[in-house]
Amino acid sequence: MEISFAEFQKIDIRIGKIIEANQIIGSKNLIKILVDFGEMKKQSVSGLLRWYKPEDLLNRICVFILNLKSRKVMGIDSQCMILAAEDSKGNVVVLQPQKEIEIGSRIR
Repeated sequence: MEISFAEFQKIDIRIGKIIEANQIIGSKNLIKILVDFGEMKKQSVSGLLRWYKPEDLLNRICVFILNLKSRKVMGIDSQCMILAAEDSKGNVVVLQPQKEIEIGSRIR
């Protein structure tokens, strides 16, 4: 499915710094993370536990989508989504900027 450039521009993709990360009690896959975007903080629930320990995510600068509709995952609000890539072998890595850049920076 293709989307127009105008539709793509509606997606709010930004750089954020993970300032808290904890495994969700009762889950084998989920990590609750708190992300600093400079002017705001948002919480995300992510299924990254198979590839990352919560402490390994702390202080990482990653790429997030901010304007997805919030949803509850195991009763916890997920207000943004971390972006990650998965290869054909099932390996997953979170997306990070190549160079240092200010948190909250928009991806265009």
